[in-house]
Amino acid sequence: MKINDFIVSTIVFYMAWVIIPILLEVIPAIFDVFILIKKRLINKRGEALKYLPEITVIIPVYNSADTLRNCIKSVYDSDYDNRLIYVMVVHNGGNDNSFEVFSKCQLDFPELNMNWLTSKQGKSKALNLALFNSTGKYIIHIDSDGVLHPQALRNMVIYFEKNEEVHCVTGTILTDPTLIDETDKFFLRILRKIEFCEYAQAFLAGRNFEAEFNNIYTLSGAFSAFRKSTILKTKLYNTDTVCEDTQITFQVREWLNQKVSLCPDAYFFVDPIEDVNKLYTQRQRWQRGELEVAHMFEREKKTFNRSNKKKKKSFNVITKLILYDHTFALPRMIWYFALLSLIFMNYPLRLVIVSMVLIYFFNVMTTFLFYLCISLFLKNNKELRRYYVRKWYLMFLLPPYNSMVFWFRFAGIINAIKGQQVWRTNNLTQEREHFTETIRKDFSGITRILDKMIEKVNNDEE
Repeated sequence: MKINDFIVSTIVFYMAWVIIPILLEVIPAIFDVFILIKKRLINKRGEALKYLPEITVIIPVYNSADTLRNCIKSVYDSDYDNRLIYVMVVHNGGNDNSFEVFSKCQLDFPELNMNWLTSKQGKSKALNLALFNSTGKYIIHIDSDGVLHPQALRNMVIYFEKNEEVHCVTGTILTDPTLIDETDKFFLRILRKIEFCEYAQAFLAGRNFEAEFNNIYTLSGAFSAFRKSTILKTKLYNTDTVCEDTQITFQVREWLNQKVSLCPDAYFFVDPIEDVNKLYTQRQRWQRGELEVAHMFEREKKTFNRSNKKKKKSFNVITKLILYDHTFALPRMIWYFALLSLIFMNYPLRLVIVSMVLIYFFNVMTTFLFYLCISLFLKNNKELRRYYVRKWYLMFLLPPYNSMVFWFRFAGIINAIKGQQVWRTNNLTQEREHFTETIRKDFSGITRILDKMIEKVNNDEE
């Protein structure tokens, strides 16, 4: 009986703590890979366009003197005809010499038609001001602290022209390989390489898959494009949130019922992360912003549906974000703590460790599947593909890195409940110090109470 009980308990254990994570994450990931491979094989490049339309490139600026020139130069160096590009640099605050840099660029790049606008009321209002002054068929937004791949603008416009059902497109955001290789510190260089692979997986696998079902959660604010006729039908960028890119995505997909997609071969390179503290604040801000916009959108959508007499019931976006999304926030949190609790329920420690090793193995397997899939999408860019393929060994580090990022984002959910959304948040070191100080104060209070109780008992005995 003891042997039978052991076998049954072991089977139940693995069914609960290994099979469930596989069903929630591994099998969906394998399904994603098949869809992506099918997409890559079917969507082949056709003939080049005989003409290209006029476009507007909007660059919001906030203390961007150190990066603005490289950004504008990347527009100038693109293979899109400069005579068809209207560049609008919008100053939305800051006190550096960004305008002097812009003026110098006007002299150095005379073929570009460039204008400077001033809107010291935040990024959203700056973007809205530029939209009202834009020209051309397509509006393209890029951040001032990144650079475009030479073929990015052309590939983005070609994607629009050949997919008439698509109204908004996000580019593929990657960290700059040159800056990664120039990193001196070993562990920081490894972190930045992992981040590069993470970005590649997030866009060329994650958003690429979501695009097939018109389910992209947010256009990347760093590099996104719109049909001008479409974006001017929205309420434009919302000024009450720091995640204006997510809010505009919701408007186009949910209110206007238009398709939002990704252009896999339109690359935009951003600076790699500075350190773990920056990674913590960045991911926490993203998560808090998503929750804020989800709540805001649900409230606004009810008003919108009533005014338009729509009776369609929508799935609660906040519920979807917390229960499922790409983080599996609630199931993961419950599973992590429940797995640790098994140690105190007379389950052998060895059994728990083996289950975690199995889950790690399956995560590595799915990561390698995505790795192969992403390599296919990078096939048309040999240099970038070569750089990515050589990072195969990082696939073993991505699962623990993703787990760390999950907890960073989960901290964002907790902090979003605690207070109002702000752009600046505490970094990991600051929160650790705050946590330590809070624990110290709490225990010092308990210690004072115990000291008083001991003193009272001693006095009574005397």
